[in-house]
Amino acid sequence: MLSAGRRGPLVLQLWRLRRRPGIATCPFLYGLGQEPFERARSLCYESSQRDTRDGQREHKATPRKGPGAESPPSLPSVPGIGTRCLSSLESLRLPTPREREDSSCDLAQSDPAHRGSGAPSLPALVEELHVSSSSSTSREEPFRTGELILAETGKRETQFKKLFKLSNIGYLNSSWGAIPFSDIVGKFPGQILRSSSGKHFMLKRPELEDYVLLMKRGPAITYPKDINMMLLMMNIHPGDTVLEAGSGSGGMSLFLSRAVGSQGRVISFEIRKDHHELAKKNYKHWRDSWKISHVEEWPNNVDFIHKDISGATEDIKSLTFDAVALDMLNPQVALPVLYSNLKQGGICAVYLANITQVIELLDGIRICDLALSCEKISEVIVRDWLVCLAKQKKGILAQKAEPKINMDLQLHSQKKIRIEGEMFQEDDYEESHSDFPYGSFPYIARPIHWQTGHTAFLVKLRKFKPQLN
Repeated sequence: MLSAGRRGPLVLQLWRLRRRPGIATCPFLYGLGQEPFERARSLCYESSQRDTRDGQREHKATPRKGPGAESPPSLPSVPGIGTRCLSSLESLRLPTPREREDSSCDLAQSDPAHRGSGAPSLPALVEELHVSSSSSTSREEPFRTGELILAETGKRETQFKKLFKLSNIGYLNSSWGAIPFSDIVGKFPGQILRSSSGKHFMLKRPELEDYVLLMKRGPAITYPKDINMMLLMMNIHPGDTVLEAGSGSGGMSLFLSRAVGSQGRVISFEIRKDHHELAKKNYKHWRDSWKISHVEEWPNNVDFIHKDISGATEDIKSLTFDAVALDMLNPQVALPVLYSNLKQGGICAVYLANITQVIELLDGIRICDLALSCEKISEVIVRDWLVCLAKQKKGILAQKAEPKINMDLQLHSQKKIRIEGEMFQEDDYEESHSDFPYGSFPYIARPIHWQTGHTAFLVKLRKFKPQLN
């Protein structure tokens, strides 16, 4: 038998299936009548409270409310049950007599011959509900061979991160010991394993930011902090077509691929053959690992082209770009080529390392007389902090020293409290100090010593329609 907490949502889901083709002709749903669904409403509302009583009291059915009655109060924060029940109640509506007449299911036709006309049975409905509910929830898969794994260890500012491809044989080798791959296969993300030297490693699937920072590099990568700012500048939506000049190691291409989605398209040009091949390789490795660990595949929406953008007029003449991302030495040379293919109001985000390059870019736009307005020149600065328990040199937690109380000052403060008793109550004063007690161990809170400082200047250019003289 199903418990009360699970019986209510199941009955409600059965009733919601009455509109689906093939199920509407099932006499079972209409044969139940209205009473089970009214009871399901009460089960959803009182299941969380009844579970805490350990079966001491019997469940009393919630009285049926009229149309003008107020809705029941919000349920306690019971994960999963209460929220699903209320969401099902919102869509619960019994059919009107006219809907019953229009429906192909006649309530009077409940004979055995009608039951055998293809209507699904109750076990089939329950099994279908179970399959649909299990497939809708996100499932965390264990580690499998062939996917990329990120191992982390260290303390305070000394962090060790290693990105590796998991296989059936081999070891995760580091200066802090080794871990056999056989101990990693089948584990779930967030697992902590001990190496041969006793060091603890946390294993997880890398995020896109981790992969871009740790993947194999050719040229200097575009840091994720700058990529995110460029994506905000370009205002990319799923389904957009974006041009990228300067594939580099493929980091920007991956972020653009995720931003435009499966319906979008990214055209990436690279003048150097080695950088072109590396960008394609890094993009393929990420997609292959994603395919193993996720249900949906990463979209294959990036076209890598080994060609100089300044000579790619014929390649892009039939395309209209929603946004353009330039990461090259002289972007002012490429702007006249792609200017006509950028839609009106479209954004061109430029990644430049030096401020002198920014000046040359703006001067090139002025000389070529391009209708591009410079809206923003930004530099992204990220400051990481360290907050941890203070330890002595021996590794022992430092004890917080008790403050020395000045007796004269204490007597003076007590006298002041008595004098100002009309404005402040002594009890309230003591309670305000005891609401947030401090622990006995001191903490360190400061910026970390190693920071990622300046990486690039980001220029936001917008194409506009010049006013006619």
